[in-house]
Amino acid sequence: MSEADDKPSIQREPSIRGRLMRALAAWSMVCGLAVGLAVWLMVAREVDELFDDGLQSSAELIGALLADLPEDSRGAVSTSALRPAPDRFAWQLARADGSLIARSVRAPALPWHPNANPGLSRRSDWHLFGMELGGEGRMLYVAQTAAERHEALMEVAFGAVLSALAVGLLSLVWMGSRLRAELRPLTTLSDWLSGWNLEPDQVASALGSPERRELRPIHEALQALAERLATRLANERAFSAHAAHSLRTPLAGIDAQLAMALLESPPATRERLQGVRAAATRLQGVVAALLGLFRSGLELKPVQVDVGLMLKRVHTPGVDVHVEPNEPVLADADLLASALVNLLDNARRHGARHVQVEARSGLLRVRDDGPGVSADRCAALNLALEHQAYHGVTGLGLMLADRVARAHGGSLSLTQRAEGFEVELRLSESAG
Repeated sequence: MSEADDKPSIQREPSIRGRLMRALAAWSMVCGLAVGLAVWLMVAREVDELFDDGLQSSAELIGALLADLPEDSRGAVSTSALRPAPDRFAWQLARADGSLIARSVRAPALPWHPNANPGLSRRSDWHLFGMELGGEGRMLYVAQTAAERHEALMEVAFGAVLSALAVGLLSLVWMGSRLRAELRPLTTLSDWLSGWNLEPDQVASALGSPERRELRPIHEALQALAERLATRLANERAFSAHAAHSLRTPLAGIDAQLAMALLESPPATRERLQGVRAAATRLQGVVAALLGLFRSGLELKPVQVDVGLMLKRVHTPGVDVHVEPNEPVLADADLLASALVNLLDNARRHGARHVQVEARSGLLRVRDDGPGVSADRCAALNLALEHQAYHGVTGLGLMLADRVARAHGGSLSLTQRAEGFEVELRLSESAG
């Protein structure tokens, strides 16, 4: 199994800001297109009316010019009496029977209408406006290409859509900045919570006043939770102090009495007394570990600890302990002793006979010759220790050792080995 396979897959939670920004971007695009289409439909009609008015005005102007020309000039069929018109504009002057009297260069040689057709009309690629000029049924047709209108409409549509999208984009940027500003109180609240001290005298003023009305129920719920936790913590501390005096002294007296009884008892009963004393020693270790668990949230009392000398004073029946190398470590002596006692007891209960302890500055490695665990089980234990999900996965010993490591700003982890079982107890994250 590769190292990547051992690591749990991490799924990112959906972001409120990201979801809102994506929704706003989609709606801005849809609204921009909808507004652009609506504007285009409205402006398209106005553009058509404007061009139609232009055709009518042009017809009136050209008609006035043609009316002033001599009659013989208007008699030419294939030539124009006026200057050449632009490529997208043309005119024809036709008789009542549809034959042409005159036309512009751009106008076709065939008449647009065989019969008189006043007003607006459309022929092929031309938009026409016809008006009667003088008597005898003569008609003047002024025309504009359909391409000219299409180009104008496309420019209007492009401008409308571009403007709507620009407004939508600016609105999206503005909404993004507003979202960041409005979600900033949540970041402030999380910062407060990360540094929240549950000391009874500091709980009341830790969170401060909510920055938004919607955060007030959250503040009140957190405040009530903190007060309950502070009360429970105070009760546990009181129990820890009481248990330290109520349990340690009797257990120490029992051990001393058993030691005297071993010296004075006949050989036949010494084996039983030795077993009783071993059980009492294990009970002392459990009591010390439980007290250490209660103390893990309190202020540490770090000193330079000689791990080898500490373990010599700890009774570990059935396990041969070697400490090498043995450098002093800076730690709370009581908490470290409770963690090591539980790790050694774990090793003994799982069949180990020899335990190697490596003590370096800020790091302890406890390695035994027991049966060890499989790779899957090792990965599951490390995951539980990382997330402090001890229930149903780790035993009391690993849980207490991990709590001690975390109280020192470090962590506890297991090293996969082909044989035996190895625990690394870091007393600070920079160790090792």
